[in-house]
Amino acid sequence: MFQNDNDNAIIDLLDKRVRKQEQRRHFFRKSAGLTAGLATGVILGACGSSGDDAVAQTGPTDPEILNFALNLEYLEAQFYQMAAYGRTLPANLLTGAGRQGAVSGGHIVPFKDPLVAAYAKEIADDEVAHVAFLRAALGSAAVAQPAINIDGASATGAFSVAARAAGLITAGQTFDPYADDNSFLLGAYIFEDVGVTAYKGASPLIQNKTFLEAAAGILAAEAYHAGLVRAVLYSKGLTSQAQAISDARDSLDGATDLDQGIGTATVSNIVPLDANGIAYSRTPGQVLNIVFLNKAAVTQGGFFPAGVNGTLAMSAPN
Repeated sequence: MFQNDNDNAIIDLLDKRVRKQEQRRHFFRKSAGLTAGLATGVILGACGSSGDDAVAQTGPTDPEILNFALNLEYLEAQFYQMAAYGRTLPANLLTGAGRQGAVSGGHIVPFKDPLVAAYAKEIADDEVAHVAFLRAALGSAAVAQPAINIDGASATGAFSVAARAAGLITAGQTFDPYADDNSFLLGAYIFEDVGVTAYKGASPLIQNKTFLEAAAGILAAEAYHAGLVRAVLYSKGLTSQAQAISDARDSLDGATDLDQGIGTATVSNIVPLDANGIAYSRTPGQVLNIVFLNKAAVTQGGFFPAGVNGTLAMSAPN
């Protein structure tokens, strides 16, 4: 299409650029904490883009978007590595810009169902690959892993706080996602749908076509993971617990209903979509509301007790 010189193609191209700029402005306005430096600046050719890719930008740059994704991948990779193998990421995948933090909590899951164990290992390997890929793509701009709390053994651990917010446990109780197969699946469910909506919201904003293709590929992988977790939860009859987690996520990310459970005992809802059959999107601010476990505009909490590294670091004020 970009090689066609007729007037219609040129008009179509210009229209698409205008729409893309509007999408970036919308993304930027909803991501709290960024209005001061970025709204007035114009950055051309993020990540080495040129020619057709060099579009005036008033929102997050490609490195900022990919680094935001990298923070989330650190969290998912550490959770699955601990659950599947009882270990954390190797040291060479943790360094980078910003303050590097440690991982607290977690242990290997004593799986009883061999299929769930196999799924856990497969997803764990995928998430490590995502971390390595994003770090390689970003090069020296890659952020370090921030402090991560994946603890469920204490009442103040991130998983216990999340489960309490969902009404799965009461004050003083704990929720250990490493205790058994079902607990692991519910813990995974907390993350997976959020990852899909995060990549869905960010993908249209990436200028560099190579990075866009990669982000779309990771989005597809995360969607496969989410669908798998949702399907296994449904097969095990954990619909009410999944609905409680879905409702808790929705209570954190604003008034708009962006979340869905896995269905009822008689009607499944394995793939959460809107009326057009399209997956939902979340802004970085909304994603951080969930992982910080806070519906206010804050810079730390929940699974990231000291916050995330990079520019996109504040949750949305809901």
